[in-house]
Amino acid sequence: MKMKRTIIAAALAALAGTAGAQVSDGVVKIGVMNDMSSLYADIGGPGSVVAAKMAVEDYLKATKSKLKVEVLAADHQNKPDVGSQIVRQWIDVDKVDAIADVPTSSVALAVSEVVKQKGKAFLITGAASSDLTGKACSPNSVHWLYDTWMLANGTGSAIVKTGGDTWFFITADYAFGHALERDTEAVVLKSGGKVVGKVRAPLNTQDFSSFLLQAQSSKAKIIGLANAGGDTINSIKQAAEFGIVKGGQNLAGLLVFITDVHGLGLDKAQGLIFTEAWYWDLNEASRAWTKRFVAANKGKYPSMDHAGVYAAVLHYLKAVDAAKTDDGTKAIAQMKKMPTDDPLFGKGRIREDGRKIHNAYLFEVKKPSESKYPYDYYKLRATIPADQAFRPEKEGGCPLVK
Repeated sequence: MKMKRTIIAAALAALAGTAGAQVSDGVVKIGVMNDMSSLYADIGGPGSVVAAKMAVEDYLKATKSKLKVEVLAADHQNKPDVGSQIVRQWIDVDKVDAIADVPTSSVALAVSEVVKQKGKAFLITGAASSDLTGKACSPNSVHWLYDTWMLANGTGSAIVKTGGDTWFFITADYAFGHALERDTEAVVLKSGGKVVGKVRAPLNTQDFSSFLLQAQSSKAKIIGLANAGGDTINSIKQAAEFGIVKGGQNLAGLLVFITDVHGLGLDKAQGLIFTEAWYWDLNEASRAWTKRFVAANKGKYPSMDHAGVYAAVLHYLKAVDAAKTDDGTKAIAQMKKMPTDDPLFGKGRIREDGRKIHNAYLFEVKKPSESKYPYDYYKLRATIPADQAFRPEKEGGCPLVK
């Protein structure tokens, strides 16, 4: 397969010397891989490359490090075989040291195996499956941002507690959707609710009418959307056309990004309740970083995935300098040893299973009348403390956890 690969920044720091003999080829190479052109392109896409470049530039400027860093980018087309092939070429031919982002859980699970075999580093932000820190955990991976357990427990439990006790799932038919449905169903049942039906929809579905009609006829109080990106936007828009919410049922967006809300508009998205790991308007530090990101990203605001890529790459570079090596296994081990601290997620840590621990947030989309400035879309309903936001380490089944 002819792969399109772009070197986004070559030797971002024109600094004398290298970081030492332990850095392979004298250059730390980071490959940002995601969906650059389809239903998840706004969530990660070129914006994740911008975020990675910002992390590199900020780190080198702040520390005066002598690391030389290159950032590469590629489109995995949401296909595990394409993603695996790109990563193999990146590692074997282009000498890439770390892979970042990789939304689409099926691709991330495949890439994780390649990265482990090759002894490189995997900085996962875009993929959601909690299996990445469970049965499929790896000593070469860090799962930075969110996962299906976090989303399910944040959104599912909150909705059941407020009366949404019967559910029907419309699920993206691949690893991510299956994991999100599984984890949310477990929370619904544990909280005393009931699942009355579910249907699987192919990835990148344009017509949700048959799935929505099944959900409507089920009479479930809550229609759980176990999908993301363009699939979430299409299903919510078409639900409005069928008058589902006006008819008394409610939609639960189980993975919602600010780019989805922007695409929908507040008139259609208002009232949605969901869990996120980051929002641009949370605090002064997030707002300051967002201003710089928007200027570098053609006026587009950052998703939580973009924030995760920035923070993960920043911590990875700290670990490479501290360990004096870009060997992937050693760099990931060093990332786990060091407490995390960055302007977007604050202080935190990375567990032995690779799970990055930080607060999560339950948001509700504002009404159009409540929005006062561009991208003023969310109101905070609850902060979920870091020690409660993610699955307990011993419950995930990760073989690395003793």
